[in-house]
Amino acid sequence: MDILLLSNFLKWCCILNVSILFISTLALSLMPDFIYRVHGQIFQLSRQAFNTQIYQFLALYKLLVLVFNLTPYMALWLIQS
Repeated sequence: MDILLLSNFLKWCCILNVSILFISTLALSLMPDFIYRVHGQIFQLSRQAFNTQIYQFLALYKLLVLVFNLTPYMALWLIQS
């Protein structure tokens, strides 16, 4: 596997993961009551616990995207230039 192939792979991983993060954040911002009703029925969470879990999910997902997608892609991009 050469650097160009790995760089393209990480670029598309980054694009897809940032898109998922953006869509999730947008959905949770625009429809919080609907999403709470759906998940509240399944998991029996209070509203405060739900908000905490959602915030933790978005923060962890963003951190994982930065560490495992964006940072390696930027490193390979710097090596290539």
